[in-house]
Amino acid sequence: MTTMTRAELGALGEQLAVDHLTGQGWAILARNWRCRYGELDVIATDPGTRTVVFVEVKTRSGDGFGGLAYAVPPEKVRRLRRLAGAWLVGQQSHWDEVRLDVIGVRIGRCRIPEITHLQGVG
Repeated sequence: MTTMTRAELGALGEQLAVDHLTGQGWAILARNWRCRYGELDVIATDPGTRTVVFVEVKTRSGDGFGGLAYAVPPEKVRRLRRLAGAWLVGQQSHWDEVRLDVIGVRIGRCRIPEITHLQGVG
């Protein structure tokens, strides 16, 4: 197996996260949405509720960096909230709730990637 660049690994992790969400019936509204404050990886709707969910995807190739909870520190959550607000301003639709989730994708020794979905991180 050839080693991937960080960008390739990130893109693969993001696609696996999107596949995971669509497999659960979620609708993907946007991917890699950018504004001057930064980028949102995935914007989706949770079918069970009228919730728009801003998903930060963290892809790892091993066990380093501690757990997924450490991957999105409070300052990152604040930035994601600001980005979410910027995206929402430009939308016609209305959602009952807004949520920040983190999906961790671990691509490593196992043939099947491990996907961890943390809901409501901020």
